[in-house]
Amino acid sequence: MNGPRARFTRLLGLGQETHISLPLFAMLLLVIIWMATDHFIGIERNAARGAARDSSQELIATYEAQMQRNLGSIDQTLKVLKYAVELKGTAGALPALNQQGLLPSGLVFVVSIADRGGMVVASNPPAREINVSSQSYFGFHRDSDSDTGTPFVSQTLRDSANPDWHLHFTRRLNDKNGRFAGVAIVEVDPAYFTSGYERSRLGESGALGLYGADGVFRALRIGDKVVWGQRAPPVPREAGAGQVVASDWDGVRRYTSVRRLHGFSLTALVGLSEQESMAAFEQQRRNYLWVAGSGSALLVIIVTLVCGWSWQLTRTRRRIRRAQETYAAASEASLDAFFVMRSISADDGTIADFVIEATNTRAEKLAGMDKPSLRGLRLSAMLPAFRDNGIFEDLIKVTLVGGVHEAEWLAELSGGRTCWLHRQVVAVEDGVVAIVRDITERKVAEERIRHMAHHDELTGLPNRSLIRDRLDQAILQAQRRGRCVAVAFIDLDGFKLVNDGLGHNAGDELLKVVGARMSACVRREDTLGRFGGDEFIIILPDQADNPMAVAPILEKIRQAVTEPVLLEGQEVQVSCSMGVVMYPRDGADPNTLMMNADAAMYRAKEMGNNNFQFYAREMNASVEEKLVLLEGLRGALDDGQFHLLYQPKVDLRSGLIFGVEALIRWEHPEHGVVSPLRFIGLAEESGLIVAIGDWVLHTACRQNKAWQDAGLAPITMSVNVSPRQFEEKRLVERVAAALRESALAPGALELEVTESLIMRDLAQSVGKMRELEAMGLSLSIDDFGTGYSSLSALKSFPISSLKIDKSFVRELADNTDDQAIAKAVISLGHMLKLRVIAEGVETEQQCTFLRDNDCDEMQGYLFSRPVPAAQIAALLAEQARMQAGCALPARSLYPPQADAA
Repeated sequence: MNGPRARFTRLLGLGQETHISLPLFAMLLLVIIWMATDHFIGIERNAARGAARDSSQELIATYEAQMQRNLGSIDQTLKVLKYAVELKGTAGALPALNQQGLLPSGLVFVVSIADRGGMVVASNPPAREINVSSQSYFGFHRDSDSDTGTPFVSQTLRDSANPDWHLHFTRRLNDKNGRFAGVAIVEVDPAYFTSGYERSRLGESGALGLYGADGVFRALRIGDKVVWGQRAPPVPREAGAGQVVASDWDGVRRYTSVRRLHGFSLTALVGLSEQESMAAFEQQRRNYLWVAGSGSALLVIIVTLVCGWSWQLTRTRRRIRRAQETYAAASEASLDAFFVMRSISADDGTIADFVIEATNTRAEKLAGMDKPSLRGLRLSAMLPAFRDNGIFEDLIKVTLVGGVHEAEWLAELSGGRTCWLHRQVVAVEDGVVAIVRDITERKVAEERIRHMAHHDELTGLPNRSLIRDRLDQAILQAQRRGRCVAVAFIDLDGFKLVNDGLGHNAGDELLKVVGARMSACVRREDTLGRFGGDEFIIILPDQADNPMAVAPILEKIRQAVTEPVLLEGQEVQVSCSMGVVMYPRDGADPNTLMMNADAAMYRAKEMGNNNFQFYAREMNASVEEKLVLLEGLRGALDDGQFHLLYQPKVDLRSGLIFGVEALIRWEHPEHGVVSPLRFIGLAEESGLIVAIGDWVLHTACRQNKAWQDAGLAPITMSVNVSPRQFEEKRLVERVAAALRESALAPGALELEVTESLIMRDLAQSVGKMRELEAMGLSLSIDDFGTGYSSLSALKSFPISSLKIDKSFVRELADNTDDQAIAKAVISLGHMLKLRVIAEGVETEQQCTFLRDNDCDEMQGYLFSRPVPAAQIAALLAEQARMQAGCALPARSLYPPQADAA
């Protein structure tokens, strides 16, 4: 019972709040206002509709009476005319009536008589004779057995005698024997029947008209426009008086009333536009809505202002009450220590101290005292040092100025322990509240994060960011003292073999061991950091201007690195190459020093590894040259600086040229012909090799097709594929495009890929090679013997030939090891049913050895250097003549080397 009663009491209390009860009362008033507005609008709407219906019925009654008079007069004319024809005949009837003044005005009515043949024999006003036998009214009377009681009313029409539109009222004429003798006709302008249209009562869109039993209007006036021939709306006669009907002829909704005219097959219609009839009501409705809306808006504004003021008062009271309750509850549950302190003033009015008035449980634990002991204790007694560490000044400032002040400090607590504390001081009446938190764990975590941000995770050495900072500091210190700084860039030799051979875990362990060894070799003020991968940086500050002074420590490091390391039960040994620079001699800023140290390290690599080299200015010459070449390489393709040379491939048995290899050359505008050895690597690194390789492929295919079109013997065009090209996803698509664009048969193209390239990702490489093989082109392994493919992998390659690397051919005549390798490759290729070609053949001894050991093909300076396309065409033409005459040995095809160069 207590629960529901408490909730009811709480709801009742809320209901008494002004900002809650007043909006409810205002909502009730709004409902009443809008219900009343809707009620009055409804009354006005019904009144307007009733008035429109009454006006429509009043107008139709007036119009009916008017039409009955007019139509009765027309029918009377027809009866008199019929009687006169029976007495005077068709020729004398009209003159007799005219003489007696019984004919209607010729300005409005046309009276005429048609004989039994349909010929109009008399008319007033006079008109030329016409035949009306084809008219509907004539046919109606002719086909009737006797005269009907009512006149016939035709649709609005015109004839050749009278081009204007008229309504024709007709009665049948009989002879003495009662047979059909003709028709009496009265023609009336349709506008005559709508002349009573009053705009003041019918408006601009009202309707006034007559329509027949066929539902077709004989005359209809809408505003100032008189029309006819439209279909009448579906309004029930009499019972439909004053109904709102949408007119078929213009879609306007009208209060429509109709009356059947006595004695005629005609119906009168009056329509009042609903929009015009309800216009006054709509204005009144808008007035009602505006008044209701304005009153509602004013009520809402007043209630909002009053509720806002009431809510602010209630909120203030709640905030005070909740603050008191919250402090009591939160201070006890909080992990922070709360100290409520009152200021104590000295005789001169200044704050002399603070006394503790209230605390929470956490404050007891932090101070090591219970609440009764803390209450009334002066802060100077609990923290004797608070006047000297800035806490006292902060408390005074917050007390006098207000606001919130936060700070951290390292405090000595009871028991001799120290910890980091965070304080937040807030001003209250006559004092402050201090919220104190132990942040020792956070400080330790921040220090750990700071260490992780500036140290390598694997070795614990400074990382690149900290290295840069230490180098900046060393340079600043050297500037102040007039000293030098030595920087050594260290790269491990042979680390990749360990990483690839034993795995990344072994590689990581090796880096940690080497890092620890190098750390043991440097001074405490020196910095050893890991730059990345297997690269390390040593900063040796405060050095004399003598590079050789650091040589002993570098030698010590070199020897320490080369000591064997036991990894996973296997003893491995690595060495290091070091590049050394001195500030300020070799660079005035960290970037320059690092760049030059890197150049010196590469020079150490070139000198055979496991040594250190001091930087010399000429070391950057090769780097600058690479940058110049790379810059020129970016526009070389667009500027047409590349061209191809072709080196023949010769069958060792027949001596005939069976193919050529396309070799790219670069005509640099400043440096002349640039060897591929100088720019292919740059193109590979920069990614430009893809576009260059694509150009080589298209150019070579077009050239081979051109030789074929010239009638030369078909040969195979070999094109080298670089690693970057081979790994490119669209390689197969690009090859297909080159063949398609040149119209070269796939069998006339051979792609050469290196052994090491394939082994990067064997499964993907074999899959791509099979796609190329399926297109019909050939594949060859270039530089075979320099990679590390296994026999099991080799047999899965979809290739047609192996190319023995020129490093094995160079000393083939004298070196027994090279001879053994060449024989093994030839034998292996033949066992795998592959053709074997040797490249770099330059002497007869090499050629003889290869021929004697069944090598299939050769390529080299002995036969021809790489030559332009025109010389290949000449060689093929000469070869064709020799084959035709069979007079010269194949060796006579060899071109003079001077010319070929």
